[in-house]
Amino acid sequence: MQYTKVEICGVNTSQLKVLKEAEKMELLRKMHEGDFRAREELISGNLRLVLRVIQRFTNRGENPDDLFQVGCIGLIKSIDNFDMTQNVRFSTYAVPMIIGEIRRYLRDNNAVRVSRSMRDTAYHAMQAKEELTIKLDREPTIEEIAKHLDVKKEDVVLALEAIVEPVSLFEPVYSDGGDTIYIMDQVGDHNDDNGWIDEILLKEEISKLSPREKKILSLRFMQGKTQMEVAEEVGISQAQVSRIEKSALKQIKRNI
Repeated sequence: MQYTKVEICGVNTSQLKVLKEAEKMELLRKMHEGDFRAREELISGNLRLVLRVIQRFTNRGENPDDLFQVGCIGLIKSIDNFDMTQNVRFSTYAVPMIIGEIRRYLRDNNAVRVSRSMRDTAYHAMQAKEELTIKLDREPTIEEIAKHLDVKKEDVVLALEAIVEPVSLFEPVYSDGGDTIYIMDQVGDHNDDNGWIDEILLKEEISKLSPREKKILSLRFMQGKTQMEVAEEVGISQAQVSRIEKSALKQIKRNI
């Protein structure tokens, strides 16, 4: 994984300095007094924070160097806008700022195009969310964000949903040691006239199963229990549950 490499954007991450909270406050005080070197030291002393944040975005296929640079922009913004009079740790303020900057970058580089007005609404909503999170010391509701922006809550919901990253149909949603279930497995075609035929065939094949097989499949897929929970309820081992489940599903698939 690229994120574990020692060097990123030409910066040797193993040599990055980590500042203590008291050191950050002292440097912030000096920066506000006009000490430019204090600002530079604050930036370099918080690069590890940026590195930790971009690890949240490891599965998006983005270049880590690009994400690191964008995260640094968020860090600089948080340094320049941090209010020392508020009783808030610097990292508590900086992390949402860095995340917000990265999300804006990912949104603007999204292959799915969203209208300018909706992107602007989403941008302001995310910014308002960051500000209200700090102010309220909790995540704000959609109603609070809408009120803060003086817009309808429906507009906020639509805008935020419009910039959500597309999800691959091959994204796994469940795996319990057996066959992995992907998003595409849960997407159905409601216009398929053959759907009712498949449903009849499925019911017929289930009716041919033994009472134990029916109970195990019902507990697993109708009630959503794990194999271990089913094993405890039925009174057999987890390995036996797994074997019976696989055998029953194989029989249904083969006959259909």
